[in-house]
Amino acid sequence: MITIIGVRFRHGGKIYYFQPGVNVIEQNDHVIVETSRGVEYGVVVHGPRLASEEDVVAPVRTVLRKATEKDEEINKNNIAAEKEAMEICREKIEKHGLEMKLVEAEYTFDGNKILFYFTAEGRVDFRELVKDLAAVFKTRIELRQIGVRDEARACPGIGICGRPFCCQSFLPDFIPVSIKMAKDQNLSLNPTKISGTCGRLMCCLKYEESTYEELTKRLPAEGDLVQTPDGTGEVLHVNVLRQLLKVGVRQSEKDDVAIAEYALDDVQILRHKRRSRTEQPMDSEEKKQLRELERENGK
Repeated sequence: MITIIGVRFRHGGKIYYFQPGVNVIEQNDHVIVETSRGVEYGVVVHGPRLASEEDVVAPVRTVLRKATEKDEEINKNNIAAEKEAMEICREKIEKHGLEMKLVEAEYTFDGNKILFYFTAEGRVDFRELVKDLAAVFKTRIELRQIGVRDEARACPGIGICGRPFCCQSFLPDFIPVSIKMAKDQNLSLNPTKISGTCGRLMCCLKYEESTYEELTKRLPAEGDLVQTPDGTGEVLHVNVLRQLLKVGVRQSEKDDVAIAEYALDDVQILRHKRRSRTEQPMDSEEKKQLRELERENGK
């Protein structure tokens, strides 16, 4: 077992693990560490904890030191310089007429390299742009093309739920999200309702999927027959989260159907043909929306 801490270098960025060594380090401390890119400044997002060596990616380097006042000043100057670098790079992109959108600029802590992150529809020949930028900044220049999800993570924003983007607040890595998850959760396949600001399927569909899978294990499907306190009826609608069933019960004296809502524990399933929403037939509108979603998500 080894003691590790989790360090993040950029807002919403990936978390990397290091050994604190002789340093006394707590969560939210600022530290200086050595990475494959050189010496970096980061913030501790996970305090010291024990982990087996198999659970972390080797090699696990040791923290060089806690950030000093001088380190804090260098980092503050780098952040200010990044804003200026963004403006200069945008001007150069426009000058060269390149079809690319600049997202973020990043100085390495020692100032030996500037990284520019951008999005584009296809490949971009930016060799002349790099030469132009190197002549201005007199340092190494690196341009990296990122996806729309990375762009959303780099640009703080609020999701349709009213909370900060998941990818910025707590998700360490992007996880695969499928249309099947939206159907299992009985959501509309309207792209505007199940897509995030990045235009891809919302990340929350993935980490909520396990809850829906657990809750639907005991539930009947729409069309199943159940015995209710008011008689035998057909399930018309299922509320997965509240574990409630809307059932149509035929009246004995006439052909009228009384619709009422029952808790799952108050009914007995007579004909249980558990069928997931993904196995249910789709109408023409759902098929159209499905094709549009698959095209937007690159499937």
